[in-house]
Amino acid sequence: MDARLQKILSEWGIASRRQAEKMIQQGRVQLNGEIARLGQKADPESDRIQVDGIPVNPGDRPSPLYLLLNKPTGVVSTCADPQGRTTVLDLLPADLRQQNGIHPVGRLDFDSTGALLLTNDGELTFQLTHPRHSIPKTYQVTVAGEPQESTLEAWRRGVILDGKKTRPAEVRILDRLGPSQTLLEVILWEGRNRQIRRVAELLGYPVIHLHRTAIGSIHLNPPGEAPLPQGYYRPLNPSEICFLQSQVSLNSVNWPADTQEPTR
Repeated sequence: MDARLQKILSEWGIASRRQAEKMIQQGRVQLNGEIARLGQKADPESDRIQVDGIPVNPGDRPSPLYLLLNKPTGVVSTCADPQGRTTVLDLLPADLRQQNGIHPVGRLDFDSTGALLLTNDGELTFQLTHPRHSIPKTYQVTVAGEPQESTLEAWRRGVILDGKKTRPAEVRILDRLGPSQTLLEVILWEGRNRQIRRVAELLGYPVIHLHRTAIGSIHLNPPGEAPLPQGYYRPLNPSEICFLQSQVSLNSVNWPADTQEPTR
């Protein structure tokens, strides 16, 4: 059955959908011996597809891989960095880094820490990062000062960023850290660029530290389990993958091995 090339490449684990689009635009993908065009369709059963001159066979698709990483500060959420900074892929062992198409799902700021998904399932990434999907993400945010309830209520209702109001959010105080800092829990259903930091700054309480603790029902510190240390990763368990599928209505996938000890 015909499908767009970028969708085929993402389903085969070659790259995320957006990365596949860039590869096509860069002329790195050939279809039946000719440079492919963005938006072009193909039948993987009958058409010959090459990436960087190497034939792509659907039968060579690696097993789906789904990981949760506790990102440390000072690490970029990309596959490569032109400035030579450490990337989230550098935290994985070589055998995982060498698997075609493994990449982060979305991003965390360079200075932020916490939960980040990694996968080689490009179609899953496309679905999860599409604006129409809104999986809640939970953060612990340390801000300067002591915001009052009226300020928190303004945050909950939404503020104007770049001419557009943010979606309603859940915001509550977890702890007062002395006279100059407050620990908040913030739950967002959207992910604009540096959104929490920008909103907090706008409201007069700059962020000191931002840590993502959960993506939907996928937690860094599940009840009854050992916390996942910073810089370590673990495979998602079947129920967590089922949660992701339920959010994007994807077809069944092969479950990875049961959750293992955290790995760095």
